[in-house]
Amino acid sequence: MTSLRANAVVLDIEGTTGSLAHVRGVLFPYARQRLSGWLQQHRDDPRLTDLLADIRQESGRPGLGIADAAAQLVAWSDADVKAAPLKRIQGWIWAEGYAAGSLHGHVYPEVPEVLRKWRADGISLYTYSSGSAKAQLDWFRHTEFGDLSVLLDGRFDLETAGPKNAPDSYRRIRDMIEVPAGTCVFLSDSGPELDAATAAGWHSVGVRRDDDPRGSGVPDHVTVPALTALSVRPAKDSDRTPEKNTGKVPSA
Repeated sequence: MTSLRANAVVLDIEGTTGSLAHVRGVLFPYARQRLSGWLQQHRDDPRLTDLLADIRQESGRPGLGIADAAAQLVAWSDADVKAAPLKRIQGWIWAEGYAAGSLHGHVYPEVPEVLRKWRADGISLYTYSSGSAKAQLDWFRHTEFGDLSVLLDGRFDLETAGPKNAPDSYRRIRDMIEVPAGTCVFLSDSGPELDAATAAGWHSVGVRRDDDPRGSGVPDHVTVPALTALSVRPAKDSDRTPEKNTGKVPSA
């Protein structure tokens, strides 16, 4: 059992609280098949103006029309580019799928119980994903365990926080949740993301599920196979070191 003290836990989703295979095998194809049709069907949607403007800016193609915008979104999807406009429209498409009952958000079986315990202990809980904040909300609202979004205090994405491999993104989150970096912990299956959190003064814990083809450990980070292997208790005053991180998990 890995033990630490923290006042805020920020969780990655894919590979950490939910299945990466579900995202790549279900959600991504579902959105990709509907990108072009969604743009055509929502020509009068007020959200489309801002979306097109962002696609043009992100792609560096200022004259992009709807058909070319759809092609650009499909290209980003095929290449798994974490472009904010793509993540936004994926979230809108998935929302319609959740509402229709065609989709559900996957969470590993131990996640609901662990989140409830941490929350009951007074620890703030957030998610941070390249998927849009709206998509994250829908994911946790529509699980086989019911609506788990009520257990979370907020969500961060590329637009609200920035790239997940950038230390400044974690500094922005720290400022928004108003919790010292030394009492924040980030959980993720990605080494570069954990490195960025550590560089921002956070504590970090890798999560590698048993079926992960990358192996059981995240290099240079304490790693657990499930959230039940991690004990988190509220930080004491002596643990509050906002900008300094030794790279080690603080003892409980």
